[in-house]
Amino acid sequence: MAVKIRLARRGRKKLARFDVVVADARSPRDGKFIEKIGTYDPLTVPATINLDEDKAFSWLMKGAQPSETVKQMLSYRGVMMRKHLQIGVVKGAITQEQADSKLADWKQAKEAKIGSRISNLDKTKAEAARARKEAETKIREARAEAIRKKQEAAAAAAESAEQAHPAEGEAAPAAEPQA
Repeated sequence: MAVKIRLARRGRKKLARFDVVVADARSPRDGKFIEKIGTYDPLTVPATINLDEDKAFSWLMKGAQPSETVKQMLSYRGVMMRKHLQIGVVKGAITQEQADSKLADWKQAKEAKIGSRISNLDKTKAEAARARKEAETKIREARAEAIRKKQEAAAAAAESAEQAHPAEGEAAPAAEPQA
């Protein structure tokens, strides 16, 4: 029986989430599976991968074949590196301690890289929010200036109208009656 490690779709329309499952290669995508070993949410930035690395490693060592997407996820999480190092240990090329130290160094470097990417994303998001707020402030100031100019123009028009037409309280010069 050929065993695959692949994704099974969950979630509603346009909001897909996936389960990482170990399944018979002949079973349908969302059908029967042997074991669920994690979840994957591609809609977050960066994508969220929750994976039981020990189970995934165990299935890989038993001969399960990952799909392309799952293989990339396993590489991202270090499971494929662990498999590669373990094969070296089995062949006698390196010792288990050397393999463990190489894997720990690789994971530490990877975590630093992921952390810097997340901080850069946060920084970019904050800068975009600040720029958006500054643009809104400029628009608000421009609108306030336009309203002020409009009010000044209305006041000036009212003043000129008062000068052209005397106020009703003042008496107009009386015309002399003609006899």
